[in-house]
Amino acid sequence: MKVLIKKAKIVQPNSAHHLKNRDVLLIDGKIAEIGTIENSKADTIIKGKELYLSAGFADLRAFSKEPGHEAMESLESLSQAAALGGYSDLLVMPNTEPTIQSKGSVNYFKNASKYSQVNLHTAAAVTLETKGEDFTEMWDLHAAGALAFTDGLKPLWNADILYKSLQYLYPKKALLMNRPEEAALAMFGQMHEGIPSTHMGTKGIPSEAEEMMIMRDLKLLEYAGFESDKPLLHFSCISTASGLNLIKKAKQKGLPVSCDIAAHQLAYTDEDLLGFDTNLKVSPPFRSKKDIKALIKGISDGTIDAVVSDHNPWDEEHKKMEFDLAEFGVIGLQTAFASMLTHSGLTAEEIIPLFTEKPRSLIGLENPAFEEGAEANLTVIDAGKSFTFTEDMIVSKSKNSPFIGKELTGKIMASFHKGQATIA
Repeated sequence: MKVLIKKAKIVQPNSAHHLKNRDVLLIDGKIAEIGTIENSKADTIIKGKELYLSAGFADLRAFSKEPGHEAMESLESLSQAAALGGYSDLLVMPNTEPTIQSKGSVNYFKNASKYSQVNLHTAAAVTLETKGEDFTEMWDLHAAGALAFTDGLKPLWNADILYKSLQYLYPKKALLMNRPEEAALAMFGQMHEGIPSTHMGTKGIPSEAEEMMIMRDLKLLEYAGFESDKPLLHFSCISTASGLNLIKKAKQKGLPVSCDIAAHQLAYTDEDLLGFDTNLKVSPPFRSKKDIKALIKGISDGTIDAVVSDHNPWDEEHKKMEFDLAEFGVIGLQTAFASMLTHSGLTAEEIIPLFTEKPRSLIGLENPAFEEGAEANLTVIDAGKSFTFTEDMIVSKSKNSPFIGKELTGKIMASFHKGQATIA
């Protein structure tokens, strides 16, 4: 199959073509030619108003319902959603049934990736059953192929566990990830604590719950005294201005720390929850306009290292119910990039590294080569194309998206990886 991508701006820092406009011809999954190319050479031609061509996206936080709850999301539907969203690599969180805490569970995802367009990497659990009480065999899991360690949905509430995990993983330079939230402060919370939560009569989750956990973790990281040229501790899904400021100061002190935000975090505030829409119930919760402004600034100044989809499928039985009973989480693989481009005010050129080389560097994946003869690991984006996201566009088995019926800008036109192609 011959695919011609016309007049795309290349965003590949490791390439001589970086930030240049080029035509790119792909033949049977390989980059055959880069330059000015005649249309007659191709079976399929991809054009757009404002085309960008980048490495395939890499996601640091996606949840799979297989094994355990395949009716909500199978590995097949997860991979299809990822390919449509421009992803070639997903880091799957350990909150499956059974938990990703054995060599067999790591190999389960490896084997599932063999024939898929998308690589399904694993972040193994830090503690058994992610309960925060007893350690998993992290060195064995690392040897089996786990790229990072986290309890995923659950914060590492036990300070001793977190400190010893840092010590344990340091020789391997393996990334320890934590979703910072002080459990006691957030207990029974349903949304951000503020005026809207008061009006709704709903228990709020204060910003301090995130801030206190970050303070604790950074203090333990500093106490450990490790020197490293790459981050050792990573904070997932930062949502508050105060939490981000702590991370910024820690980076300025030279601590080996990194962080990400969820793509949907910039799209809504707590005021949008006044209608009790359970598709807006996420963890961490949507915060204030002030927090969103700080997060955007954090991208611009380099404090934020990556953007994640935080893709977490739930069926109607877990979402279509009273607000306080509904589960936290939304699907996001198909909308992550468009959501960021639409709501951040940043350019595609500024956003793309947060989806490509930066997340890869955190988990030790090489950025794909972009040169003639190389295997194609590419995503094509039309940053000038607007579209309305509809339910029939969703390939995930669950439909819990806050963007259904919303207009977004920045359409993923195609993705290519492992000799396979997904073209919108």
